Amino acid sequence: MKLASVIAGLAILALVWGSPLAGMPGTFTAHMIVHMSVVALAAPLIAIGLSGTRLDPSLRLPWLFSPVLAAMLEFAIVWGWHLPLAHGAARQNDLVMVAEQASFLGGGLLLWMSCLGRAAGGAVAGALVGTLGLLLTSMHMTLLGALIAFAGRPLYVENGVPICGADPASALADQQLGGVVMLLVGGFVYLAGGLGLMARVVLAEPRREATP
Repeated sequence: MKLASVIAGLAILALVWGSPLAGMPGTFTAHMIVHMSVVALAAPLIAIGLSGTRLDPSLRLPWLFSPVLAAMLEFAIVWGWHLPLAHGAARQNDLVMVAEQASFLGGGLLLWMSCLGRAAGGAVAGALVGTLGLLLTSMHMTLLGALIAFAGRPLYVENGVPICGADPASALADQQLGGVVMLLVGGFVYLAGGLGLMARVVLAEPRREATP
């Protein structure tokens, strides 16, 4: 089961990075599908496969894998790359796009490994801190997705022209659809992960009380 989870996560990375979705200039919706596939599908699958095993880095370096700090770093990475200037640079330069995708994967793995690794040992405190990290991320993903989805004009333009090359009306519709993808997928997956860790805490309490 653990190995299958890691293989599934790596397969998703190969699929989205090797598909036309990752090409440039592409559309904003395609960009968001790739982004969500990396941070909300591949990263948690790989983390699930590694957490609690001897390959889990959070067990050896607990000071580095703090769920709250990882959530703050994920916030900086995601919001930073979705600023118009940074997003435009990634869409127009292959090396910048590689840096963007690498930071998405690195930040995603750090967050999921921090949250799941703390909970893997069965400690209630670890699961609670992991829950906090995932719920914080769900909140900022939902907020950013909503801001993009409900924007009344194209946000990613250069010299007044949408960087995807579409007319303003089509670019706005594409941007709004991409925002919805982030709002639904990003918000839901991190929320589900946080609630899953919270369920561990709730279910662990009766077991501890029943133990003589």
